Amino acid sequence: MVPVVAVDGGLEADLPVVCVDQAAGARVLTEHLLGLGHRTVHHVAGPEGWLDAEQRVAGWSGALQDAGAPVPPTVRGDWTPASGYAAGLALAVDPEVTAVFAGNDQMALGVVRALQACRRRVPQDVSVVGFDDVPEAEFVGPGLTTIHQNFAEVGRRSIRHLLALVHGGQAPPDGVVAPELVVRDSTGPPPAHAPHRTAPGPHERTSAP
Repeated sequence: MVPVVAVDGGLEADLPVVCVDQAAGARVLTEHLLGLGHRTVHHVAGPEGWLDAEQRVAGWSGALQDAGAPVPPTVRGDWTPASGYAAGLALAVDPEVTAVFAGNDQMALGVVRALQACRRRVPQDVSVVGFDDVPEAEFVGPGLTTIHQNFAEVGRRSIRHLLALVHGGQAPPDGVVAPELVVRDSTGPPPAHAPHRTAPGPHERTSAP
């Protein structure tokens, strides 16, 4: 049998897997927003049928349910800024929307642009988070709160697991790489609490449990 290690294949695969825990990343983002005082978090999800998209939906909805918060209907995008922009326009008309979790950074940038076009400030009126920590996320205005995926560590563990299998052993039990929350300026308390906001540092990071 040829040794095989799946990279980013989901936690339910029937073979050794090394991946970033997508559901945990979505959960920590949602809990971050709830912890700032938002009543709930709206989600612009990736396309149906994509493993990462569905895991992020599960982490988001699970965090809301565990907190006793309402679970709004998802708005589906296609990972592009244009789809995020369209979703942002739809969400901007609802004054009850104060927090949005976009399924990736590209859609989050589109959401931010749509909110700004509708004269809703980020984060003073609506907090927005993304996922992936793409290079430009740090430099847009405002800097985007997001999840950093340590793909270098995924690569290192994948090779280590594969070498263990090649030499007749078993893959180490460390296939899940923790996502890191990167807090920037796109998140803050909902409008009623805005005067009490303390801006985070530009590179504040925490790992999901």
